[in-house]
Amino acid sequence: MPYLHLVPIYPPNEPPLVAQLAARLGHIFASEVVVRPPHFDPERAFDTSRGQYNSTELLAHLLAEPAGDQTRILGLAGVDLFIPILTYVFGEAQLSGRAAVVSIYRLDNTHYGLPRNDRLLLDRLVKEAAHELGHTYGLVHCNDTVCVMRSSTYVEDIDLKSERFCSACMPAVRGSRTARPR
Repeated sequence: MPYLHLVPIYPPNEPPLVAQLAARLGHIFASEVVVRPPHFDPERAFDTSRGQYNSTELLAHLLAEPAGDQTRILGLAGVDLFIPILTYVFGEAQLSGRAAVVSIYRLDNTHYGLPRNDRLLLDRLVKEAAHELGHTYGLVHCNDTVCVMRSSTYVEDIDLKSERFCSACMPAVRGSRTARPR
């Protein structure tokens, strides 16, 4: 059975969120999910000039951590992420690799001055986590409007798609060689 290591990095003060994410990802990916702390100092990815964390650096630290061949690693950040060419990112992944990172920072309604909505936050987080993990299976962005691999520039884009992979993307996740290239 494949494993997924869920690694909270400056996690939210909501332990149920981590447990709920682990349960839903375990179902989506038919994987056992192990929650564990990072084996690195996340502060090394902090950019003082931007006041954000470089997701590529966090990803590199996650990739440097030991894990078995059948193990994927998902960093769950409670901080704002960026890559140098973008103002922010919801997450980042190693294409056809084993590691990804996702942040709840911009998925939370309170970031936009809206009322707290824990269910919506969890739904968005599951979708973005599944999306980034989909990249680790070699999937690129999908044109299917409800596929979780659909690109999301804004949080509203996340709300429009499902947490499921479309029939063209699912074979890559399930290990089938019948996945069509995108």
